[in-house]
Amino acid sequence: MPSTLIVQSHSATLPYNWIESCLQSVRDWSDMNQYEYRFIDDALFGLLPEEIRIKTRHQKVIASDLARLLLIKNCLTEGYEKVIWLDADFLIFNPVEFKLPDFSYSVGREVWVQNDKQGNLKIYKKVHNAFLMFTKNNSFLDFYIETANRLLIRNEGTIPAQFIGPKLLTAIHNIAMLPVMESANMLSPLVIKDILGGAGAALELFQKHSPQPMTGANLCISSCARDEVSPEEIQQLIKILLKDGIIR
Repeated sequence: MPSTLIVQSHSATLPYNWIESCLQSVRDWSDMNQYEYRFIDDALFGLLPEEIRIKTRHQKVIASDLARLLLIKNCLTEGYEKVIWLDADFLIFNPVEFKLPDFSYSVGREVWVQNDKQGNLKIYKKVHNAFLMFTKNNSFLDFYIETANRLLIRNEGTIPAQFIGPKLLTAIHNIAMLPVMESANMLSPLVIKDILGGAGAALELFQKHSPQPMTGANLCISSCARDEVSPEEIQQLIKILLKDGIIR
């Protein structure tokens, strides 16, 4: 039994063809490192307590934010020494340099560039859960599960987007300085368009505020769903990243 397990999840029907390229990049990276790989479909949501499953039935992203933690915990209980979660829209484009950090747990980095209300570029430096790593003896997973579960149960109104994902993790990180895999970043639509164009102010700002070169990135399926970038643009982005292995 390999000591390291990689887990991913999505519904059986992928909304965009480019997601398969992302999934394949993770499978290839797993094979290269002799990690075990496991994919789970919507059965992921069966791990949730009934009360939360009902409460989040119309907000699958929020449901997934907790369900992935429960999946990781179950896998560690199976006997794996280390379990890594990667979102289905996460692309590993430099597999040789995409190296797991020497921490007992880790989250991903988010350097998000967008325009403010005045049309000026603004940087939001946060952490995200599109990449998560936990080892068997980590001190954070149980706390994170308990906190996320409690917040969802106590919430009586509309559950904000990213409520128990990046918002909660970033709030904790701002106080406790969570271990971060800096090379597991996230690309905003403005940065994506600059990469496609070969240069731009948003890309420059992204590079300036990224602590390390990026070797894997969440491509944000939500940006595609909101028509901020097209599926064709994402497919072209993937070709560029896989060809170059770096962001120029």
